[in-house]
Amino acid sequence: MFAPVYLDYNATTPMDEAVRDAMLPWLGARFGNPSSRHEYGRQARAAIDLARAQVAAATGAHATEVVFTSGGSEANNLMIKGFAALPRPGRVAVSAIEHPCVREPAKQLRRQGWVMDEIAVDMAGRVDEQAWLAALAGRPALVSVMLANNETGVVQDVRRLATEARAAGAVFHTDAVQALGKLPLDFRALGVDAMTVSAHKLGGPIGVGALLLNKRVELAPLIAGGGQEHGLRSGTENVAAIVGFGSACERLAAEHESAALRLQRLRDTLEVRLIEMGATLFSAAAPRLPNTSFFAFDGIEGETLVGKLDRAGFACASGSACSSANPEPSHTLLAMGVAPELARNAVRVSLGRITTQAQLDDFATTLRRLTTELRNMTAIAV
Repeated sequence: MFAPVYLDYNATTPMDEAVRDAMLPWLGARFGNPSSRHEYGRQARAAIDLARAQVAAATGAHATEVVFTSGGSEANNLMIKGFAALPRPGRVAVSAIEHPCVREPAKQLRRQGWVMDEIAVDMAGRVDEQAWLAALAGRPALVSVMLANNETGVVQDVRRLATEARAAGAVFHTDAVQALGKLPLDFRALGVDAMTVSAHKLGGPIGVGALLLNKRVELAPLIAGGGQEHGLRSGTENVAAIVGFGSACERLAAEHESAALRLQRLRDTLEVRLIEMGATLFSAAAPRLPNTSFFAFDGIEGETLVGKLDRAGFACASGSACSSANPEPSHTLLAMGVAPELARNAVRVSLGRITTQAQLDDFATTLRRLTTELRNMTAIAV
């Protein structure tokens, strides 16, 4: 069966074999409910406790600060909606480049009387300093700025932003879904009040994530019931997925630094080729994830190019997988001041654990051929 070269690791990652092996017993003979008091239940509870400790160790948190969810989207919604449900309506500030699962719940708060401020970014995709100071001057109760952008890969100075936000009296949350597995991550050192992470971005299963939450922050649960996950996420836990998340985090600790250096070398080599072809590289001047390249070619629509690359054997993306149903240009690029006609041409390549130099050499050769063909077709049509 034909298997294209996978270059879309920011969308999801292949599950690591060790993770799958760790999960298998919990999909078979070990089927107990973690809330049951008998041996089956005690085994399941112990497995969740171990996974909670593994996630905490990988993120610089304490195990009691880890709240398991069904993924990053639920964790972000729990933070924003759960926080807003308790105090009187005030202001919430989010960056203009947040993932939809942060932006949309923040917008929904308007119906409850909250004011939402959108923090502008500069042309490289970094939080704009004047916009940041203006947002803090509004005395927001909650601020959310992502650690690393899923499209451009831009890394924000979250430690500084969190310090300044907390000094202004705000609770600070960061969506670190794209950062876990690609950057050193330390909940305590970042100084944030809450942080979102997800398993399937680092070789774990789809369908499990976590909100790391400082105990001083109070949230109302989105799902009420039996009081699981410190009363913040009721429902019988997905033991197999949680075990897989813990296993992925344990594997991550052993190989993170060398993997990041290898990916950055691969990405930098690819970008030299992209520049030679005349591509525009987005956010090249900003600190970025080591595995991510976001680029465009004048006059060549991103969706068209991605489709042709797919048929040629290379799986990449024209933007965020979570908003692929939306035909509009990337909201991240538009927030950066990129012209809509160029933003529509954007293509994202994100590398991972099994990406090789030979694959990227073949990709660059194919990309050059396809862009030449598309330009020739445009010239003939004109």
